[in-house]
This record gives sequence, structure tokens and C-alpha cells, in this order.
Amino acid sequence: MPPCSPSRTPHVSHEKAKPPSLRRQSRPGFRLVAYIAVWSSEMTANELPIVPVTKPLLPDLATFLNEINLLTEHHKEYCDLYGHYVHTMFGDRVATSLAETPYLPVRAFKNFDLKSVPDSEVVKIMTSSGTTGQVSRIYLDKETSQAQSRKLVEVFSIAFSKSRFPMLVIDAENTVADRRKFSARTAAINGFSMFSRGRDFALDDELSVDIDRVQAFAESNRDNRIFIFGFTSIIWLNFVQMLRRQNVRLNLSNSFLLHGGGWKKLADQKISDAMFKDEVREWTGCTDIRNYYGMVEQTGTIFMECEHGNMHAAPGSDALIRDTSSLDALPHGREGLIQVFSSIQKSYPGHSLLTEDVGFTLDGASCSCGNRNTIVKINGRLQKAEIRGCSDAYNS
Repeated sequence: MPPCSPSRTPHVSHEKAKPPSLRRQSRPGFRLVAYIAVWSSEMTANELPIVPVTKPLLPDLATFLNEINLLTEHHKEYCDLYGHYVHTMFGDRVATSLAETPYLPVRAFKNFDLKSVPDSEVVKIMTSSGTTGQVSRIYLDKETSQAQSRKLVEVFSIAFSKSRFPMLVIDAENTVADRRKFSARTAAINGFSMFSRGRDFALDDELSVDIDRVQAFAESNRDNRIFIFGFTSIIWLNFVQMLRRQNVRLNLSNSFLLHGGGWKKLADQKISDAMFKDEVREWTGCTDIRNYYGMVEQTGTIFMECEHGNMHAAPGSDALIRDTSSLDALPHGREGLIQVFSSIQKSYPGHSLLTEDVGFTLDGASCSCGNRNTIVKINGRLQKAEIRGCSDAYNS
């Protein structure tokens, strides 16, 4: 895997640099550029930190754009491979809009080591595996890791308050048993457990629902608001459908459910978001059901579903849509590839990423929840693209 060693020497001005020659294929920067060009052509085929709990206002776009531009310059200086790529593909001008911001396809993390810190400062490597076995390696230093945790707290607090809740995890306890190497399910469970005041697990080691255990948990917390968390497909297949087969209705009307990932399995079965929510309400009594959109390449910056069913960009983040053929930026309402922005990814160039997810955006002001940040609607994955396995991420 070609390395991207962080440079600590003054950055050489790109104005004097020449684009890499087609004959110099050993140059890492060229390999990334060529890789991106091929990828583009294929597409056509217990106390929580105190944070404000107010509804986020419309972002100051000028300030946010400046933060993104500063991160672009930062990563160009400290990640030579990224610097060569941006210079060759986008030139050296400073973006005057998010649409002009250089973007890095998320798949690049599967083929290249991209980091803007020396190895001695890396404290965690998040790894996400796709169906072909290729893995994205995301290098985090202490500053970025802490910023991601703070951002997750902020997003959760806006949606549900900064309180801790009794937590019912729709998974097996052995999923979190091994902290040395674990899946995204484990990382997500442990990450969201910072909002718990005691947690229990709804499934046994065979991923079958333990009805007695769940009912005991519900009874012992009948006077509290319960936080239910799990991956979408597991909630559907191993929890809700098992309750249906056994004709058992639970009383979890005092709970809220947060779920994410695993939609491909449900899409293959033609299970829509509305059907998912209807079944959850029918068999658990839970009516506050929220989905979120996120990825290991931008951990912490998630798009949280509001009470009106819209997933809004987090504070310090945004999204836009690009045409799948031309990669031109598209207005709200037009379907294309989703580009996501985050102002907290400093240890690696993950601040402006072109995903392989297809969807469209809406003006956040169109939602009556009061959150004016951009709304993202996900329609599926890009055809012919490798499926990014969000359920296979782990720390190493």
C-alpha cells in the first residue's frame, strides 16, 4: 500500500511544481491521481462533557468554508500524496464555495495510507472492510479522536439531551467482549454507551432474542426513559421479526431507538424505512425511532434523523450532491453521489469526501424541526462500486 508520510519540512509551493509525467508511474502522487481518474470513469458505468443543547443555527458558510480550506492546505502540507493529488486534479486555487473544494473518494483509503501526522502520534487506526476484503485505514491522533468524541456528544445531545439513559442494546453481549479487534458493531455500541446509565443486551450469543431478559429490563426501568441502540438489519431480523414469530409484544413505549447501518440487507428484501418503523412500533411500543448516516471515514460527524424523519448535517459539517457522470455539483433535489464535509478531521485528509452513496439533499430550512442544516436523503449505493462494509470496522 503506497504510504503517505507526513512531512514536517516547509511545504514546497505547488506553483513551481510540474504535474507528474505519465511515464513516472512510480511516483505515489501519480498513482493516486491515476487511480482516481480510473475510479471516476468507472462510475459512469459518569458525566458527559457539557455541550450546548440548543438547536443548531444555519451555519456561517463563509466561516465553515474557511475551515475546510484551512484543512485542505493543512493536509496538502503534511500529507505529500494528498498534496500531489490535489495539485494535479484541482490546481492550487483556493475554493470560493464548497462545490469547488477538492474531494477525495472514500475508496482511496482502501488503496493508500493517507495520514497527516507522524506514526508516533497515531493513537488509533479505524479499519473498515468492504466485500472484497480491501480495508480503509483511518489514522487518528489524540486531537482528532477527542474531537470526534466531542462531536458525537454534541450531535446526540441536540437530538436527545445530554442525559444518560438505561441502554438496551439490540445485540449479543459477546459482540463487545474482545476489545483488541472488533467490528463496527462493537465500536458503535461502545461509542454510544457513553450515553448510557447501565446497559443490557437483548440477544443471546446465538443472536436470538432473550424475551425474559428484555421484559425484566423494561420492567426495572418502567419509570425511566430508555435508550435502545442497534444496527438496522439486526434489529429487523433478530429482534422485531423474532417477536413477530413468537407473537410477543413488548412495552417499551418509554424508549427511543437509534439505529444505523445494515440497510442493504433490508433493501434487498424491499423493506422501506416506513415499514421498518411501523413494525418496530407494532412489536415494541416505541414511537421515537431515529436513523443516522455516517461512515468510518468521518467518524463522529453523523447525520442524525430529526423527529420529522429528516437526516440533518451535524454542526461543523455539510453535504452536497455531484452528478455521477460529470461530477458537477447539483442543486437540492437532484440525485447523485453524496459529498460530505467535516471540519474536525485533522490527522488524515477526511474533511471532504466523495462517497459511493447515491441520494439527494434538501434545504434544512424546509424542515419544521428547527434544524436548518442540510438534509441528506439516501437512495442506495453506486452501481458497480464496491460495497463499503460499515459493519466490519474495527480499531487496531
